[in-house]
Amino acid sequence: MNIFDVYPLFDINIVKGEGCRITDDAGNSYLDLYGGHAVISIGHSHPLYIEAINEQLARIGFYSNYVVNSLQKQLAERLGAASGYEDYSLFLINTGAEANENALKLASFHNGKRRAVAFRHSFHGRTSAAVRVTDNPAILAPINEGMPVTFLPFGDPALAEDEFRRGDVSSLIVEGIQGVSGIYDPGDSFLRNLRSLCTQYGVCMILDEVQSGYGRTGRFFAHQQSGIRPDIITVAKGMGNGFPIGATLISPMFTPVHGMLGTTFGGNHLACAAAIAVLNIIEQEKLIDNARRVGTFLADELRSLPGLRELRGRGLMIGLEFEKPVGDLRRRLLFEEKIFTGAAGTHTLRLLPPLSLSREEAAEAIAKIQKAIYSL
Repeated sequence: MNIFDVYPLFDINIVKGEGCRITDDAGNSYLDLYGGHAVISIGHSHPLYIEAINEQLARIGFYSNYVVNSLQKQLAERLGAASGYEDYSLFLINTGAEANENALKLASFHNGKRRAVAFRHSFHGRTSAAVRVTDNPAILAPINEGMPVTFLPFGDPALAEDEFRRGDVSSLIVEGIQGVSGIYDPGDSFLRNLRSLCTQYGVCMILDEVQSGYGRTGRFFAHQQSGIRPDIITVAKGMGNGFPIGATLISPMFTPVHGMLGTTFGGNHLACAAAIAVLNIIEQEKLIDNARRVGTFLADELRSLPGLRELRGRGLMIGLEFEKPVGDLRRRLLFEEKIFTGAAGTHTLRLLPPLSLSREEAAEAIAKIQKAIYSL
């Protein structure tokens, strides 16, 4: 049997990670400025994280959600305290797509409506409803096309109000910062206007913080900069530092009903142990503050790069849009300077390193990016 070939792969086999560095099977060490799609929040192979998972696995790794799992309650309390959403409820699943799928479903259960409003260049996942609110026809299969969705551009709340007035909109879903499309911030005033309109028209506001949450922007959630409180928040990528876990944070306005949502693997003992360890390490090592400080340093230094058209983002969620395509630059960074980065489209590099990136590692990255640009 072969692997189903849907990923264009770099010919690099990563076998080890420590902190912000990863190593391939040939012994080459790389500075990780991508964190495996923003998944690695506390750094690779953190000893306290490894200890927590090993100790839990030695007790029990999994049992079903038909029995009490006290780790779920512990995780809910820790996440509520860390994020400032103590009065919300937690539903645990495995991925960001599942988190968004359940958020859209909850909204429709709540108000009995079908249509969603999403935004141009959005990405919310690849499952049925999540892919429908993702603005990428190339990954939308015919079977997914039935759900009514309207896509709007960022920036004009009047366009959202025009849709809400029709009376059939169940939910509005927006990313804290659009990640896959190239690090686009919706803006604080825009989010505040959307929050007000959703309240006025009875539309459920869903904040997708799958990539922008868990401290990446220098706040626990990116939307908290605007001072709003969404009805539902979705998280996943940084939550387990690589262990598959996702969550939907649900406002008290929603009433749970037995059987409304369900999952086999979500919230299992091992996943909860991983997620609790991540929160403990983020707090103990002040990684959200670090993301803000080091991210500001990175951004300030990178703004003067030759050929840079625009720098976008907050904290350690940075998009570098260049005047020319970045394919050659990205390959040079990877194979010559030994730095992992991401890309969005043809002209934008994405930097999504672990929140533990040090100022010294950031300075190393800046020097190597400059060197790679000047050598093109």
